[in-house]
Amino acid sequence: QVQLVESGGGLVQAGGSLRLSCAASGIIWSIRAMAWYRQAPGKQRELVAAIASGGYTNYADFVKGRFTISRDNAKNTVYLQMNSLKPEDTAVYYCKFQTTGSRDYWGQGTQVTVSS
Repeated sequence: QVQLVESGGGLVQAGGSLRLSCAASGIIWSIRAMAWYRQAPGKQRELVAAIASGGYTNYADFVKGRFTISRDNAKNTVYLQMNSLKPEDTAVYYCKFQTTGSRDYWGQGTQVTVSS
């Protein structure tokens, strides 16, 4: 069973940066899109950023200009560079891979905590 493994979360002060990574433990064929979601305590999971196989990107308004999503297709890996972090960015961040067959793979989540 292929799993997505996230890394790079942690504790950072407001204004700081973190880089999240998410890699598949095995081969996943026909990945259409990769994305990052987040879920804060008491809130629903929300889309942060997504990147299609052709490189087209989409960002939630609350991270535009601060976060950058990128992918390495050869390594089946997606990254999220997070700059100018705010306390309200505190959440568990999840990666998701979607195949052309509409199958979704989710990571286990990585905690990001931004202190004020």
